[in-house]
Order: sequence, then structure tokens, then C-alpha cells
Amino acid sequence: MAIEVRPATRFDDVATMVGPKRPESNVCWCLSYRIPSKENLSLAGPARGERVRELVGQDPPPGVLAHEDGEVVGWAAVHPRKDTAFATNRKIPHVDDLDVWSLWCVRVRPGHRKKGISHSLVAGAVEHARAAGAPAIESYPVDNEGRKVDLTMAYVGTRALFERAGFVKAADTDSVINGFPRILMRRDLRS
Repeated sequence: MAIEVRPATRFDDVATMVGPKRPESNVCWCLSYRIPSKENLSLAGPARGERVRELVGQDPPPGVLAHEDGEVVGWAAVHPRKDTAFATNRKIPHVDDLDVWSLWCVRVRPGHRKKGISHSLVAGAVEHARAAGAPAIESYPVDNEGRKVDLTMAYVGTRALFERAGFVKAADTDSVINGFPRILMRRDLRS
């Protein structure tokens, strides 16, 4: 199995990973943290996909995609924190004034899970941020102490996933998902 992770510059691949089965549906499209809350709440149905199409055309794109034998199998949302809702989020603290990148969503398609794709996505997101000159990258996973996380809330990742990728806990947060506290983890990219 060869997993290749590259920037999310193809809208159809992003739509496969985060878009709805029915275009009129109001699914996340991974916009909840990427755009201001007011704009996110105002977008409905196909307008959500069109907003993502715009983001895919920007530099940097809104994330990275994992491909296995040419098929898209995973997504990770990663972007400069200053351009996300984390810039003003009251529950997720700022550790310092570094111009960090945020990694907030990791998704693997059904039928492709349990193959280590999440690990490849995190590694690819780190390399994407490093290549863009980010001094550090943050994530906001649950600290679930090995307990099962509901699949609908697993997109934030777990402490163990990010520890394996070289992230360290930098701060507690006031955010809770699926009954588990979220923590702020960081990986320094300056060396």
C-alpha cells in the first residue's frame, strides 16, 4: 500500500472526502473552523461546496489529501491559524505569538480505515506547513486516555495520534468533545 499525501488542490477530491452525498445537504464541508462563524452559518446547500471550491483555488489550499493507488482516501484540514476560527476561539488558548498553523480535522474514508492513513495525513500536514514556512503546527485532539471516541467526533484526532507524530502537549483547553477534554498539542518546525 503506497499512500501519497499532497496539497488539496483538486475540488473533486476534496468533495469526495468532506462533501455530501446530496448537493442540497448542509454538511460541514470542513468549513466550521476554516471560515468565520457568521459566514459558515449563512451558507446553505450548494453554496457551501462553492465556498470550498474557492478555498481549494487559493494558496495555500485548505488542507491535504491522502491517495492510495490514485484513489483519494483521506483528508486533513491544515491552514495558518490566523486565517481560521481558532484565531478568535475563546476555548482554545494561544500559547504565544508564533504564526502557527492549525491542524483540526483528520478523516479517512470508510473501507480504508485501520491502515495507518491518519498517521500519513498528519505527517503530510506537517510537511505541508513546514514547506510553507510555518514555525510550528498545532492540533486540538481529545485526551481520551485510550478509550473509544465516537466516530462522528473522531475527526479531531487523539492525543496518541499526535504524540506519535512528534507533537507535545502545550496547553489545556476549555473545549470538550464527546465527553473528552481537548488539549492543545504543538510541534515545532524550526529545526
